[in-house]
Amino acid sequence: MLTIDAHLDLSMNALEWNRDLTRPVSEINEREKGLTDKPDRGNAVVSLPALRKGNVGLVVATQIARYVAPDNSLPGWHSPAQAWAQTQGQLAWYQAMVAQGEMVQIKNLSELNSHISLWENGESNIEKPVGFILSLEGADSIISLDYLENAYDSGLRALGPAHYGPGRYAHGTDASAPLNQNGKELLRKMDELGIILDATHLCDLAFWDALEIFQGPVWASHNNCRALVDHNRQFSDDMIRALIDRGAVIGGAMDAWMLSPNWERGKTTPKERDVTLNTVLDHLDHICQVAGNANHIGIGSDLDGAFGKEQAPWDLDTIADFTKVPDLLRERGYSDQDVAKVMHGNWLQFLRKKWS
Repeated sequence: MLTIDAHLDLSMNALEWNRDLTRPVSEINEREKGLTDKPDRGNAVVSLPALRKGNVGLVVATQIARYVAPDNSLPGWHSPAQAWAQTQGQLAWYQAMVAQGEMVQIKNLSELNSHISLWENGESNIEKPVGFILSLEGADSIISLDYLENAYDSGLRALGPAHYGPGRYAHGTDASAPLNQNGKELLRKMDELGIILDATHLCDLAFWDALEIFQGPVWASHNNCRALVDHNRQFSDDMIRALIDRGAVIGGAMDAWMLSPNWERGKTTPKERDVTLNTVLDHLDHICQVAGNANHIGIGSDLDGAFGKEQAPWDLDTIADFTKVPDLLRERGYSDQDVAKVMHGNWLQFLRKKWS
């Protein structure tokens, strides 16, 4: 079954982790043996061949580069211009993948429908290009709103104003503040250009401000439920209801610390907590209970978001194991129609409505 993953940090892995994502996951991990500069060295679970093997034909793929002020202890760039340059290097990697036939960029309805038809033509997917919709995770690199126009011209179609900590436009995870004036102007410019608002990572105050100001389509590419794991990174039921009211789709994230309470990074393991793909489905189920249907959930795995096998569901060896999800959903009583919605249908309906 065709699968859509609404959040992967492919270019970050290619440039900052120095991973050749055109190679099998096993080769990537073999080459990383003995490296200790990143916490997930040798534990990669994502590559382009693995996506094809798992029938993941379309992804929302990010650019990401944080600006950090002198008093901000998070890793990041020391000026917005440096952050912008990093995102442009990431864009260049995606363009190189397109030139090699590994990927294809999707920017509008015609391109979307053509790509989906290719992936659903009944032929082997092993050599098909993986489609990607370009998204910016955290808006710090947008030096000014003129740069947002440039980004749109390069194919940017979704944007999350915040990531972790205090941002230039909005505060994100583990920080708290209302939207500042620049953030409000950013949202209005996104509205004008037709860029999707990704509500993921917005702190609570910024979340409510954003939904009031932004009039266009909203999704949450990779977010789970505060009712199950109580942390500000997750959505409260009230936030979930607000997103449902806006017609949003929420992608279930597969980072184990978001799936198991009181996780200690580098210490807790998925096996000891029994974090599995079913644990992810617990969160998606919760959203369905709030919504009263299965029309607002999908996959937004974040499986390459600075973690790997050491912090992913233990019954997932690579992203190709998404093929296990349909049967797990059926075991929970999901109809075939609802299974298709989760795997790709809800994201497709959202995009087709937005781009029609």
